[in-house]
Amino acid sequence: MRSKITYFVLAAVLVVYFVLAGSRAWILVRDGRAVTVALGIAVLVLPLIGIWFLWRTTQFAFNAQRLTRELEAEGGLPVDELKRTPGGRIDRDSADEVFHRRKAETEAAPRDWRTWFRLAVAYHDARDTPRARKAMQRAIELHRAQAASEAGERR
Repeated sequence: MRSKITYFVLAAVLVVYFVLAGSRAWILVRDGRAVTVALGIAVLVLPLIGIWFLWRTTQFAFNAQRLTRELEAEGGLPVDELKRTPGGRIDRDSADEVFHRRKAETEAAPRDWRTWFRLAVAYHDARDTPRARKAMQRAIELHRAQAASEAGERR
């Protein structure tokens, strides 16, 4: 819950920044001189990229949360079986062992979004965030394809 609050507070701060930067860019563009117009357009590009990035990140988070709820309803969420150090950190050997099992599970069923979801969790536990994100994106894509296929079969 704390991470959601933090995310939405930071997103709100970013939106305020985007509005402020966008308004300053518009003032520069309206000035009409070539230099200020060019600078205004350059300043406007940053909020546009930021808005796109914020939208994609939010979309990813909502899609991952939807998959989490669905997998939880099926009883298929991965169980936390990782050993931890006395300080609470995940034991690396334990994370590697779980990761290898999840990878084998995914290789055995590469078209199942559930295995990709669990692999993403294993990557996250192993502190490999880029691969965790890619695995979760694959899970989302496969889930979408499965939902579209099931919707087509119902017609």
